[in-house]
Amino acid sequence: MSILFKGRSQGASERKINIAQRFVMFFVNHIRQALGSLGELWRQPAASLMTIGVLGLSITLPSTLYILVKNTEKISAGWEQAAEISLFLKEQTSAAEAQQLITRLQTWPEIDKVVYVPADDALEEFKQLSGLGDAVKYLEANPLPNVVLVTPGEKHTAPTAAQLLLEKLQRQREVDIGKLDIEWLERLYGFLQIATELVTIIGVLLFIAVILIVGNTIRLNILNKRDEILVMKLVGATDGFIHRPFLYTGFWYGLLGGVIAWMAVIIILWWMDSSIQAFASLYDKSFHITGLTGSALLTMLFLSVMLGLVGSLISVQRHVREIEPQ
Repeated sequence: MSILFKGRSQGASERKINIAQRFVMFFVNHIRQALGSLGELWRQPAASLMTIGVLGLSITLPSTLYILVKNTEKISAGWEQAAEISLFLKEQTSAAEAQQLITRLQTWPEIDKVVYVPADDALEEFKQLSGLGDAVKYLEANPLPNVVLVTPGEKHTAPTAAQLLLEKLQRQREVDIGKLDIEWLERLYGFLQIATELVTIIGVLLFIAVILIVGNTIRLNILNKRDEILVMKLVGATDGFIHRPFLYTGFWYGLLGGVIAWMAVIIILWWMDSSIQAFASLYDKSFHITGLTGSALLTMLFLSVMLGLVGSLISVQRHVREIEPQ
């Protein structure tokens, strides 16, 4: 019994060792093939740099346009007056009634901020801005009404939502006229929507081009190693073992192309920053372009790597399968 027990325990330990060895060898083989594919790129620097450069520059354009659109959205988000609604109160509205209106509006979930501008304050501001202070003194009465400035919440700054809010505000008994520059706001949001769709279309087309470029490059590598693939299939190599070097080549193309795209985006934004600063100074504004954030950079590298892998996978699945020993 003791001999049988020892034999069973020895067999179980051997199985554990075999599983551990397979686990270690799995990663060792992957690392060796990954480094080997990187070495293949290093041994053909001219062709590799051309493919990586084309891939990187193809990703640069949609990435740069995406950043510019996001910066434009950030600028528009800072212009609160773009969606600010002016409520001109009725002439007979007292200060107490105006305060009741403000208190009531502050409870609305659609509204972010409410500011009351008395008629006297509005007239004083008009004097300062218009330069007609002396002429205004001859007015017998203040022609300006009391005004309530309403800033919609973030979810109600879009043209349609702002228009609905304006109609709701105009139904308040203290309000005489409500005004919103909805046409300008519609043009702004329309431009941003077109720009976003344009970036998406350009990005999709360039991403397809990247997949085709990587796929064609991997196809040429497969054809150059046709004899080597035949020998490996004759000695019983698995499909995964044959495919992995080409997949890792696509991985390196994508990763290095993403790094080049990242560097190119930084250079482009640095080059454009001075021109944007000069333009902003015409409006007495100061604005700096916000570049790629950490999450955006990781997303760009992930997309680049995935494009390289997809291109290589399509080429491997199609062309390696066609190579069979006769």
